Amino acid sequence: MTRPRKLWLALACFMLVAIATGLRSVSALARARETPQSHHTTLTVSAAASLVDVLNELQRLYGKRHPDTKLIYNFGGSGMLLLQIEQGAPVDVFISAAPAPVDTLEEKGLLLAGTRVNLAENRMVLIVPSNSTNITGFADLPQPNVRVIALGEPASVPAGHYAQQVLEHMRIYQQVRPKVVLAKDVRQVLAYVETGDADAGIVYATDARITSRVRVIAQAPADSHDPVIYPAAVIRRSANPAEAREFLSFLAGPEARAAFVKYGFTVPPAGTH
Repeated sequence: MTRPRKLWLALACFMLVAIATGLRSVSALARARETPQSHHTTLTVSAAASLVDVLNELQRLYGKRHPDTKLIYNFGGSGMLLLQIEQGAPVDVFISAAPAPVDTLEEKGLLLAGTRVNLAENRMVLIVPSNSTNITGFADLPQPNVRVIALGEPASVPAGHYAQQVLEHMRIYQQVRPKVVLAKDVRQVLAYVETGDADAGIVYATDARITSRVRVIAQAPADSHDPVIYPAAVIRRSANPAEAREFLSFLAGPEARAAFVKYGFTVPPAGTH
């Protein structure tokens, strides 16, 4: 079998698994919301995987101030979360790691008008296992001793799209493409490098901060990829639009902004959302 055909079959299998996973996730979200809760309001927040740590902290802060609101998080690649929302998943708030998925929902009339806001920004970095010594920067990736490079799936994972842009900007993407293993989200890229299953990976700077099992060896130049922006919005079908707006206002407020900075994100100046 020729290599192009193998790649085509691999991509087809990946997409079938992704769609099946998306359908299962939609059902799981619906079941979670139907489970009786002692809280008055339940909000489902679908968010990019790179936001796990900061949003878990913000969940605790928000719960102290709004004990009658329960937050259910659904983390994943932004493209997969978009697909779930398009399929009717009962989502109240969507936070993407790139503008494009939110643009798509806006174009389809699936966002609550006037709720879109940019919460934070990030940077792309090249990481290797902490004990690695044979890679010193992006220029080393085409070398024969670099066997596996982990990236997010560019079609559904913004981190993968940004990573591909970086490699294309440096004119090495076609050289390293045969070494690339694709991941379902940026945290899986991180895991591949942590375990040594990949010799290198491209992730957000905030992801590289959470583990001592990888180290950053280079930061991608700012002009090598689109700005990494995290837009958020209330979904038009939200069963609790007022509470969803209130949570989104909290995410754009001073406490949440301080938490984003704590976890390595940058935030836009106050009032410039």
